[in-house]
Amino acid sequence: MKFNQVTIKDIARELNISPSTVSRALKDHPDISVDTKKAVNALAEKLNYQPNIVALSLRQKKTNTIGVIIPEVVHFFFSTVISGIEDVAYQAGYNVILAQSNESYAREVAHVKTLFNSRVDGMLLSLSRETANFDHVESIISKGVPIVFYDRMYNSPTSSKVIVDDYAGAKEAVNHLITEGCKNIVHLVGAPNLIISADRLRGYKDALKENKMEIKDSLILSCDTGTFEEGKSVTQKLLASGTKFDAIFANNDPMAMGATMAIKEKGLKIPQDIAIVGFSNWFFGELMDPSLTTIDQPGFEMGQEAARLLIKQIDMKEKDQYEPIEEIKVLKTRLVIRNSSLKKQQKKS
Repeated sequence: MKFNQVTIKDIARELNISPSTVSRALKDHPDISVDTKKAVNALAEKLNYQPNIVALSLRQKKTNTIGVIIPEVVHFFFSTVISGIEDVAYQAGYNVILAQSNESYAREVAHVKTLFNSRVDGMLLSLSRETANFDHVESIISKGVPIVFYDRMYNSPTSSKVIVDDYAGAKEAVNHLITEGCKNIVHLVGAPNLIISADRLRGYKDALKENKMEIKDSLILSCDTGTFEEGKSVTQKLLASGTKFDAIFANNDPMAMGATMAIKEKGLKIPQDIAIVGFSNWFFGELMDPSLTTIDQPGFEMGQEAARLLIKQIDMKEKDQYEPIEEIKVLKTRLVIRNSSLKKQQKKS
């Protein structure tokens, strides 16, 4: 069975009035009588009339829709970001179209094009771990579409960003491990294309330097996919190599969880033998045994700030005041201390 969308012309034909009268009645125009408005609205409801959003957007040059591209929906941090975005967008009268790159550069490029062709008023984007070329983003920016990056970005002078202080968070994590008496701290590094990976590595190195500890290349290990599986396999290889280490600072919580599994399977104790700290504060980290010490990122706040910044730029564009400039908001991280890193406490007990 074929279903056709009811139009203003259909309502006008049924009531034997002009389409323009129907249109004005639906908009509660003062020139239209109360009886006509009642008749039009009653029939519109009966026929389940819905405004043609595409036609409206062409006339108004606005869809009240923003596009959001996220690397992974299943990632706990990104799910909190989405909640923050939708909280602000809904209150401002915007709809949200969500697309997942699934950490794929090709998908990210396709989603950016699709959202642009859907005439979204602006985009919120967190880069995939594969993304090293940014032509697709620059192309959209050059067409006057506001884009705000959240969490993962690149150094573009024509787009705004909402990020956390990854450097300070990593430094605090490593300083905590040093305070707990750790001497040989491994760092599981994230995807090489991402600035957040470089910032967390820099924080790790500077914490060691400031504590007059040697930076050992043998303790800096790449985990390009950033997954639980890779965190586990890299740690298994490290344990098998005989390399001496007493702590791990992982680029994210899934990698830290994978490392935890490898250490337990080896018959070692956490944190007595090896202490562990992650980054991002996944909900599951608190449920682990031992519970995972981590760096908390304010995901909900990040989503809110990114949405506010984007909507502000969209409003400026409506007033012909928008220019693609760089505005950066940096949010603070927080060290969440749990049992996986408390070496001193375990020695006392």
